Amino acid sequence: MIACMLEELKSRKEYCDAAAIETIYFGGGTPSLLTPEELKRFLSTVHHFFDVVSEAEITLEANPDDCTEENLEQWKQLGINRLSIGVQSFKANDLKWMNRAHTAKDAVQCVQKAQAAGFENLTVDLMYGLPGLTETEWRKHIQTVIDWGVPHISSYCLTVEEHTLLEKRVDAGELKVANDEEQSRQFEMLLDTLAQNGIQQYEISNFSKPGWESRHNGNYWKGVAYLGIGPSAHSFRGASRQWNVANNAIYMKSVENGADYFESEVLSKNDQFNELLLTGLRTVYGVSLTQLGRLKEIDDDFIVKLRAFQKSGWMDQKEDQIFLTRDGRLRADYIAAELFIS
Repeated sequence: MIACMLEELKSRKEYCDAAAIETIYFGGGTPSLLTPEELKRFLSTVHHFFDVVSEAEITLEANPDDCTEENLEQWKQLGINRLSIGVQSFKANDLKWMNRAHTAKDAVQCVQKAQAAGFENLTVDLMYGLPGLTETEWRKHIQTVIDWGVPHISSYCLTVEEHTLLEKRVDAGELKVANDEEQSRQFEMLLDTLAQNGIQQYEISNFSKPGWESRHNGNYWKGVAYLGIGPSAHSFRGASRQWNVANNAIYMKSVENGADYFESEVLSKNDQFNELLLTGLRTVYGVSLTQLGRLKEIDDDFIVKLRAFQKSGWMDQKEDQIFLTRDGRLRADYIAAELFIS
């Protein structure tokens, strides 16, 4: 698998039109299982075929149980300067049904070890809307992460995907997920508690202290081109996108045989408009009407809907930028879909 991913990396060195690489992100699956030598091979290949800026943000998604003192030291020596730690929950029952290998104690120790190893740029994942999660427990989870002093938090609501074991368990009554009202209360609690501690929401699911926003994710939301490597990986460069086959065996066989392992599509101006709108509205910075207008003329119907959302208190405008209010962020997908052009 690693050999095939490195081969793909070499073959796609022109994808981003020789643009300087500002961020590198090891994510998806469990990249912290890679050995330091394997990570080094990836980074060496990237540096060989691409122009990587000296202060690049290099992130590794890490499971708490992989954050040993030895691994942390070697990651740091390799140039990894940001860790995304998948804590998710501090309840043993939650970690069990989510099939997480770590314990709550592992999570605490992981962050302590990372900070001791000199990692300042840390982000922690937390989930809300979990089965049986009380508001008292949720508040305690948030406060625990605040007390660690990490500068960034990502928080997502549990989503029950179709055709998954979780869906079967929910349908069978084994697990009861939070309803919309409970999810909204927990989200509001998250916003308030973090804001009171100087950690501001800058995107629907992301919160940081000033200056610690994710540069990598920020580029997604700004529409910057990116290259994804490996099974299921997506790539984007403004007017087109492509995505690799998800099946590991098919991916490897295709790369080895020089066959196509991806699908692609050219984005129409309407598609580009809608994508910029969707990603831009996810952030507190919003999206530029001028930038949208370069892709497609903004018609009267769009303006009427925009003014209606402003009147409802869900959207606001400052000069050229339109953005969602706090109440609007609770309805982000709905608002974006209503403003889409077809």
